[in-house]
Amino acid sequence: MSGQPTLAHLLQSGIGALKLAGIESAAADARILLADAAGIAPDRLNLHLPDRAGELAETIFPLHIAARAQFQPVSQIIGRRMFWGRDFIVTRDTLDPRPETETLVAEALRGSFTRVLDIGTGTGCILLTLLAERPQAVGIGTDISQKALDVATRNARAFELEGRVRLVQSDWFSAVGSRFDLIVSNPPYIAADEMAGLSPDVQEWEPHLALTDGADGLGAYRAIALGAGARLMAGGRIVLEIGPTQGAAVSRLLAAQGFLGIRILPDFDGRDRVVCAHKPLDTGNCAS
Repeated sequence: MSGQPTLAHLLQSGIGALKLAGIESAAADARILLADAAGIAPDRLNLHLPDRAGELAETIFPLHIAARAQFQPVSQIIGRRMFWGRDFIVTRDTLDPRPETETLVAEALRGSFTRVLDIGTGTGCILLTLLAERPQAVGIGTDISQKALDVATRNARAFELEGRVRLVQSDWFSAVGSRFDLIVSNPPYIAADEMAGLSPDVQEWEPHLALTDGADGLGAYRAIALGAGARLMAGGRIVLEIGPTQGAAVSRLLAAQGFLGIRILPDFDGRDRVVCAHKPLDTGNCAS
C-alpha cells in the first residue's frame, strides 16, 4: 500500500490519533508534523493535501505522531522552533524557545548596545537574535549545561554568527570577566511546588535544570541581581524574563542592588513577563 494514501488521508489519521492521546492542539500539531515528514513548507501544505503521500512521508509521519502522542514537544520532534522569524535548532537539552520570550527581545532592541551577556543561553535564541538584529554588537552566552551550549553553537553556526559570539560554560557570572552594556536572561523561575502542575510536554520533556531552582523560583534572580552590577558598564541595562507573579519580587531584588528605572512589562497576553532596569551612571552608587 506504500505510496497509495494521500497527504490528506495521513493528516486526518494523525489528527485522530493525537486527539485520542489527549493532545489539545491535535490539528495544528499534525499539520506541522506532516509538513516536516513530507518536506513541504507548512504554509504550502494545503496545496499538496490531494497529492499521494510518498514512501518517505508515509514512513516518517506515523513516527512523528507516535512521538507527539507521548507528549514530546513538536519542536523536539522536528528539531527546530521558529523564534523572531528564525528557525532555531532545538533538542531535549534546551528549553523550547517560546513566543513570550520575544517580549524580552523587543525590549532589549529598544535601546542601544554593543556588548551583550546572555545568562543561561540555552538554544541561544535571545543572544543570537539580538546579534543578528544588531550587526555591530558582540556577545557572550553562558550556560551551566555543556549540551545546551553545543546546541547554541550549532545555532550560531547556522546564522553565521560564530565570529561575534562566545559561548562559555559558567554558573552565573563565575566564568565571565568582561563588562557589558546589556545583560539579558530567561533563567529557571518555576518554583519547586509548581512543577507538578506543568503540562506533560514541559514536565516530562524539557530539562528541569532550565525550568526550576528547586526552591521558590527566585534563586536565579538573587544571583543575577547580586552579580550584575559588577558586570555592567555605567548606565548599562538588564532585561530579565520572569514568571507572571514574580514582577514585584524581582523588582525589589534589583532595587536592593541599586538599579534604577525598574519597569515590569507584559507579554501579548497581558501577563507580567519582563523586568528591566539600568545601572546608575554614577558607578560609585552602584552595588558591585
